[in-house]
Amino acid sequence: MYKRCGCRDGVTGRQLGVRCARLAEAGHGRWYFAVQVPGVDGRRARVRQGGYATRADAERACWQVQDLPGPQAQVRTWTVRRWLEFWLSEVQGRLRPSTVRSYRTIVYQHLIPQLGRERLSKLRTVQVQRAMDAISRQRVRDGRLISPGTVNRIRAVLRSSLNEARRRGMIGHNPAWRLRLPNGARPHAVVWDDHREQVWRETGLRPAVAVWDLKHLARFLEAVRDDPLFALWWLVALRGPRRGEIAGLRWEDIDLAAAELSIKEQVIVVGGKEYLGPPKSPAGVRTLALDEATVAILWELWRAQGQLLGRVPSGRVFRHRDGRPVRPDWVTRRFAALVKLLGLPPVRLHDLRHGAASVAAAAGVDLKVIQHDIGHSSAVTTADTYVSVFRQVAAAAARASAELLLSHARIRLSLEGAAQA
Repeated sequence: MYKRCGCRDGVTGRQLGVRCARLAEAGHGRWYFAVQVPGVDGRRARVRQGGYATRADAERACWQVQDLPGPQAQVRTWTVRRWLEFWLSEVQGRLRPSTVRSYRTIVYQHLIPQLGRERLSKLRTVQVQRAMDAISRQRVRDGRLISPGTVNRIRAVLRSSLNEARRRGMIGHNPAWRLRLPNGARPHAVVWDDHREQVWRETGLRPAVAVWDLKHLARFLEAVRDDPLFALWWLVALRGPRRGEIAGLRWEDIDLAAAELSIKEQVIVVGGKEYLGPPKSPAGVRTLALDEATVAILWELWRAQGQLLGRVPSGRVFRHRDGRPVRPDWVTRRFAALVKLLGLPPVRLHDLRHGAASVAAAAGVDLKVIQHDIGHSSAVTTADTYVSVFRQVAAAAARASAELLLSHARIRLSLEGAAQA
């Protein structure tokens, strides 16, 4: 137990604290206590509280803190900022570096500015709701409101961190539950048809997520046939691996005799450093069957690398001319440069993955097979996010449905006018 005040030195201007000569006077200063309790990390931590008018009040408060479990006692002095920073240090070894980087960005750009000064033990749903409302009104670089999807990701990070605080006994409930957040439809991929392409060329306006039509994809593959990474572009366009998966593909993962390709790991780049780890989810570990054309393309690449290296190729499949393995971020930039050079409607490298699912659907591949090949844990995700129906496929489906119905209904129609239209 000790007493201190806010008086300041007349020369330095610093607080005198426990050195003030007037502390012996009744009513001058306030009482504080300091006690050691078990911390959230298992080590002893010092809890200090004060502002009590009498020593008896400070002693009663000290007894109450000592009766609490260690984490609850410690949390009385922790701010939300301190907990979030501690939580980031704890998850760093358990999550992928790219995930930790994303969490760190959200914590320092959004959560700490809005909630950092709040006491963790006193955080309530109304405060979190007010913070989320403020975040929802923020503008991004191009002047648009922050997307609902981003707001939901911010809430998810906060909720995850507070769940951990609840598991450690630091708080009794998670105040990030039952929040009212803006609803926003996830942008679905559309196809670059003639109309959309004309609007883009005349006005510069483009869909949020778009995939190439078959003719655009064919034009791209024809144009890059002599590119050293043609096999990479072909695989991404046809089979839809993620960019980290294709960059991390090794010759040891390919069995050309059995016409199979196994995806077991991916390369991610964080802070300019490469990290090798498992795919995005357990469903990402998969084996893909290869067609004759793809096997021929990979055989061609294998022989070319063997001649260049003077030995049997091994290790990473896709490399620069000097032998260095390609990195996912470089592949993205290279693809964007090729698209711009060829004058094709703009798509991202990831949109080739969307297109691969659509091509498979147009070819009549079963949805469960597409889900496996894409590496999704649920067919619902595949159907809802990646499969864009090409116009000619939709027309064929409508025609097949009508023919089926007309084969059972005795209805006479004149189709001459429709054919002329």
